[in-house]
Amino acid sequence: MLLAAMNPSDFNHWMQAHAERMESWLEAHIPLHTSFPGRLHEAMRYSALGGGKRMRPLLAYAAGAVTEAQIEDLDVVGGAVELIHAYSLVHDDMPCMDNDVLRRGRPTCHVAFGEATALLVGDSLQTLAFELLAKTALSVPPSKQLGMLHLLAEASGAEGMAGGQAIDLASVNTEIDLAMLENMHLRKTGALIRASILLGARCGPQDTPEIQEALDQFARAAGLAFQVIDDVLDTEADTATLGKTAGKDAADCKPTYVSLLGLESARALAHSLHSRALEAITPLGDKATKLAELADFIVERRH
Repeated sequence: MLLAAMNPSDFNHWMQAHAERMESWLEAHIPLHTSFPGRLHEAMRYSALGGGKRMRPLLAYAAGAVTEAQIEDLDVVGGAVELIHAYSLVHDDMPCMDNDVLRRGRPTCHVAFGEATALLVGDSLQTLAFELLAKTALSVPPSKQLGMLHLLAEASGAEGMAGGQAIDLASVNTEIDLAMLENMHLRKTGALIRASILLGARCGPQDTPEIQEALDQFARAAGLAFQVIDDVLDTEADTATLGKTAGKDAADCKPTYVSLLGLESARALAHSLHSRALEAITPLGDKATKLAELADFIVERRH
């Protein structure tokens, strides 16, 4: 089994440096509030900048290291996925969805800018993601870049994230089994995590079907582990630590891994998924060290 590096300070430095790099990339590519229409651009920047773990871009950077991708290409694919993620949070927080008022420690977009603007912010961040991924010349053949657009679209739509959200909304005040819960989160949370990893790897010249298969298995396990820990933290952590309303899933009568399994069994499942993720990338050797460290971070995080 592949083990993460023993010096956590090295990983923390890598994570901070790459999160800051992604922040700078997003700063440069989201329109300024000084350009028309200024209020929409201001709300887009409010929603996408200055917060978040940047987990999806970090996974893209780490997967790109496996296939020796150029970091400028990884900026683009990581940034595109992060813009999709940011749009999804804006829409998820709206009254017609989860109706939340706090995100990343400050008022949600619809609270700060109004519901109509929030709707347009989500639409605009989503389309900006595809615009940037489509128009930027990457170090891959155009046919491969077109396939990357297809992968991101599939992960974002009815077969992926949006479909998972639809299942989530339909599950309120209902009983679902563990298989349906897993299906929901493989779409809602897992699809974009998988896209981040596979897109990062596809940027590199050493990309092979064998590597894609190993990373796909890793992504499936790591993505579910991320959601299980989210459910655990929603039960255990407070609002100040999370930066969003704690306990909201239980208050809204949503099924979670904790509600189905109990707290201790949910934690055990997260650790089992973590082991499965590490096992999947064992054949990739030292090039996958950052992925292994990110898997560790996913299950050990406190927010």
